[in-house]
Amino acid sequence: MSNVHDDPAALKALQDAIYRDRVQRARRMTLEQRFAEAIELTNSVFIRMHEGAMWQLKTTDADAGWQEVRRRQARLSGVHDAGRFVTKKPARS
Repeated sequence: MSNVHDDPAALKALQDAIYRDRVQRARRMTLEQRFAEAIELTNSVFIRMHEGAMWQLKTTDADAGWQEVRRRQARLSGVHDAGRFVTKKPARS
């Protein structure tokens, strides 16, 4: 059996199918369901950030992990507030 990652066309087809399924699922959801899904996604991302921070710090101290997550979030906010990180491309003159 071949690995889908070895065939770029098969990998692209798989990615397209997954994307299509997710879009169709989202379109069937109510606004409340989409909001709940967004909250769940946010929670899972924070858990992964916390686990990653603990792994990088080589610690099992959960408080130290959350402190590092807060430090990183503050750094990102500072960069954004200073205008060095933007969410939109600048308009061409």
